[in-house]
Amino acid sequence: MTEHAKSVTIIMIEDDEGHARLIEKNIRRAGVNNEILPFTNGTDGLAYLFGPDGSGEVSTGRSLLILLDLNLPDMTGIEILEKVKRNPHTKRTPVVVLTTTDDAREIQRCYDLGANVYITKPVNYESFAHAIRQLGLFFSVMQVPETT
Repeated sequence: MTEHAKSVTIIMIEDDEGHARLIEKNIRRAGVNNEILPFTNGTDGLAYLFGPDGSGEVSTGRSLLILLDLNLPDMTGIEILEKVKRNPHTKRTPVVVLTTTDDAREIQRCYDLGANVYITKPVNYESFAHAIRQLGLFFSVMQVPETT
């Protein structure tokens, strides 16, 4: 990372506390020390991303990475993905979909909407931990595009 590169803040929108802990543990195990801001629903996650006025301007200049579950209590991850990618201030923010849904049409829809990576959470926790560790390595070398 160059001196001028900003540290990436990881926004985790995940309502399952067990999954959230496992995701964070494996990100840390992979040597990624970035700040992780957890949100348990889409409303709070979007409020952070779009700010009090809802314009998204607060995210201009922020280096963010969004980890997004599709199955949330208040809205779908698809709705969140659509809003993030439609907003001029957040459209370049990388989004990693982490979900138990492995429906091929749903996966294709996420990519069509602009998701950068789609990872299916296996029910087997060891496999899931491995997938997250691999993702952790991806985070550690990832450069987030400047949002201007």
